[in-house]
Parts: sequence; C-alpha cells; structure tokens
Amino acid sequence: MHEVDKTRRRMIFRTLQGVTLTAVGGAFWAGFVHENAQAELVLRPPGALPEDEFLATCIRCGLCVSDCPYDTLRLGAYGDDVPVGTPYFKPREVPCYLCEDIPCAAACPTGALDLLGLTDEEGELDVSRSRMGVAVVDYNNCIAARGLRCDACVRACPYIGDAIFVDTRRNPRTGKHAMLVPVVDADYCTGCGLCEHACVTEKASILVLPRDVALGKAGEHYDLPAPNFSPEVPENEI
Repeated sequence: MHEVDKTRRRMIFRTLQGVTLTAVGGAFWAGFVHENAQAELVLRPPGALPEDEFLATCIRCGLCVSDCPYDTLRLGAYGDDVPVGTPYFKPREVPCYLCEDIPCAAACPTGALDLLGLTDEEGELDVSRSRMGVAVVDYNNCIAARGLRCDACVRACPYIGDAIFVDTRRNPRTGKHAMLVPVVDADYCTGCGLCEHACVTEKASILVLPRDVALGKAGEHYDLPAPNFSPEVPENEI
C-alpha cells in the first residue's frame, strides 16, 4: 500500500512540476516575444551599431550604464519592453547630455557602441555625429503649431539652427498673425532627446524615435533621381 502511495505521489509531483515548468517557460517566451516586438522603438546610447548588430555584439555587461555621469542609461529588465540586459534611455525622463568624451561608448568592451563612428577626420571624438534617433514634431498637439508662442524645444537643442529651427508660418485661424513652428532637420539631429525632455505639453509634442522608424523609405522598386536633380526643359519652352 505504501509503495502505491509513493508512486502516486511521484506521479502527481512530476505532473505538477511539468505544468509549472511549462507555465514559466510560456511566460518567459511570451515576455521575450513582447520585448522584441517593442524593441524597434528602443533608443540606444551614442555610437550604437544597427539594432541587429548591436544585439549580437552587446554582452550585457552594463559598463556603459555605470559610466554615464547623468544616469541617462538604464539596463533593460523583464517587462521593460527592451531586450533584457541591454542599455537604453527614455529622453522624456532623462535625455542624453552629449558628453564630449562619450564615456558610455568608451567603456564598451565589444564595439557594440562604436567610437570610430563618433570620430571626425582628425581622429577627435565628435559627439555631434551621434545618431541615436530623430526628433519628430506632433503638430496636432504642439502649442506653437496652434498659434501660441513656445520655443522650449528649440532653445533646448545643443545644435539650434541646424538640428532644429523655427519656421515662420501664417496662422490660418486669424489669417494675419504668424506662427513660429519648430522644424527638425534629420541630417543634423542626434536624437539626444533634450527637446523632448524640455517640451512643455503634458504629453511631449516632440518625440525622439529610432531613425529607421522615423525616416521613411521609398522602396527599392522606385528609381529616384539624385537630390539635386533638375529636369531638362524642352528648347521650345525656353
């Protein structure tokens, strides 16, 4: 009788053990899938390789996070919508302050944060070469685009006049007054997020997104002309 009870207990224990492992494994896998589905919106530190290369190269050591003097960077944890152990930042909370010596990238032991891409022709570090993302203005919520005076995001930008500038537009509501609207130039924007951090609206009206997400692609099936293309004018129209 005792042997039968012991056998039943072992069977019940193993069954429960299997159910538990299956549940834990399923939860882990679901979390993994969820995190990687959201990973395309993650902002990485200066010098980060393209996302696929970055994830393959980063060893999750956390040295970049510990060397950041502004506590901008954090390590992804389970539930953060970020691959676990990888560095990222949320500019609305703490932006990147573009340290001239770029300590986070200098601390990276694997090249996942590539200092070479942040170096100018003279071999000097140039943090303005960072391309962490691109700031995108939500003109539906931007109070400057609705006729009120605000240039907080413009004044916060370390590359004012290049990465972001003010465009004067006619106010369609009155037809008389001018609106001073912020415009971002993706060629100069570093994606530091200082503009997003400074935005005065409750939900930021200027958001930094990864470049691949923010910038459109025409597609390989289009034969686009060169940027300075000028169509030839027929002689009879000259």
